[in-house]
Amino acid sequence: MSDRQQTAFQFRLAELLVTLSLVADLAMGHEPEEAVCACFLATQLARKMGLAEPEVSHVYYTTLLRFTGCTSYAHEEAKFSAGDDVAMRAAGAYRDFGNARDAATFFLFDLARDAPLWRRVGAVLRTLAQGQKGTNEMFRSHCEVAVMVARRLGLGTAVQQALYHVFERWDGQGEPQQLSQEAIVLPARLAQVAFEAVMFYRLGGTEAACAAVTRLAGGALDPRVANAFLENGPDLLAELATLDACQAVVEIEPQPHVHLSESGFDDVARAFADVADLKVPYCRGHSPAVAKLARTAAAQLGLAEADVTLLYRAALLHDIGRVGIANGIWEKPGPLTRSEWEQVRLHPYHSERILSCSPVLAPLAALAGMHHERLDGSGYYRQATAAVIPMTARILAAADAYQAMTQKRPYRPAFTPEAAAEELRAGVEKGQFDGTAVQAVLAAAGHQTASRARAWPAGLSDREVEVLLLITRELSNKQIAGELHISPKTVGHHVQHIYNKIGVSTRAGAAMFAMEHDLLVPKQSSYLG
Repeated sequence: MSDRQQTAFQFRLAELLVTLSLVADLAMGHEPEEAVCACFLATQLARKMGLAEPEVSHVYYTTLLRFTGCTSYAHEEAKFSAGDDVAMRAAGAYRDFGNARDAATFFLFDLARDAPLWRRVGAVLRTLAQGQKGTNEMFRSHCEVAVMVARRLGLGTAVQQALYHVFERWDGQGEPQQLSQEAIVLPARLAQVAFEAVMFYRLGGTEAACAAVTRLAGGALDPRVANAFLENGPDLLAELATLDACQAVVEIEPQPHVHLSESGFDDVARAFADVADLKVPYCRGHSPAVAKLARTAAAQLGLAEADVTLLYRAALLHDIGRVGIANGIWEKPGPLTRSEWEQVRLHPYHSERILSCSPVLAPLAALAGMHHERLDGSGYYRQATAAVIPMTARILAAADAYQAMTQKRPYRPAFTPEAAAEELRAGVEKGQFDGTAVQAVLAAAGHQTASRARAWPAGLSDREVEVLLLITRELSNKQIAGELHISPKTVGHHVQHIYNKIGVSTRAGAAMFAMEHDLLVPKQSSYLG
């Protein structure tokens, strides 16, 4: 809603997106606030170029959301990078893949560079074997997910179109459509220049930023936008260096400002929860399911409405820090090394630190960061004990553990609801979980209640939903055929029908749809209502 339509709920969309853009920075392996700094630069460049304020708004949101879809292909990127999808994205950001020498340098020296030689060679061979088809799929997935997020946030078709163009190149060698020159919408072209400038500015200052933009002009970048940066960018970067970047970007949001209702706030949190869960196939749908389970349990215990709302939102966003950990760790089928465990133990810390960066989201931060704490001090990352763990955090810990146990993991099958309940009760006996919280979570889960019949979204059939759920687990058509005892050709027909019905063209888009519509919650759970 506009300034003229705002209600008593005064949060602005920009305030949320500025902070949540840090999720994409973390997933990309970039420095914090890179998207925020690029947004400042692109928005002010747009104004220097004389764009009308509505088009400046398109530039603003396109730049903030440019890398929102970066978790969409993490599972596949991990296969191509000896398990470290984050490092692969970080290294690739500085390479000009329209330049043969730069591309070769990436494959020979950057890809899986910290892995043993034999794993590096395997990573290069697997990546080259994918060829153009794999590259196109990666960028289409990224763009499709970003577009779906923008739609869910209520941003219009101009921003959605720009997000589908952000990996195109001026010379036509980009992805996913190989568009060139003016066929690439201007907000996307401004976002491209801004990100290149900010990345190289952080590496080597203004001189490095100008050199990079000059080198890429006419290839990856629009020469007109590049010239506008060369004329105005040094002053804008100098100004940005004196500011709190996050606050500055909130202040320069184009008019009219977009305000959020209570439900709109939750919609934004839910969208970013899905982006985080998308990274690892077995986590898809996890965060919203935890949030709804925790909210129901808290309400049953008679917690104040404000505390129930706070818990629900913290639970939605509790796992956003997961995106900064390599998929090779999350998807490892065997025991983790000490170093790997230390990285896993940091993901609640990352969640907390991101949320704490905003006055709007800061009230959620400590609670989200405690979702793996245990009453006996055996949890992480703080190793907090009962004296400092509030009831809301105790409910969140129990809800997260229950939901995780009922989902398959690479190192174990999914627990039945009954087995998960027994594990939680055993945790109470060991002094790890709060008995009242566990009892409320199990009552909220209703794991002994028969699942209720429901109509599937987008007119999907029961069989199409079965196929869709297997797609989200990254099974191939052949593997799906084996699971359902049908032919791969029949699976292919189902997949195409599903894509047509839900309006996507990639598996990542299909997974986002499944999460958006709560299709990944175990059938035994009745708390989604």
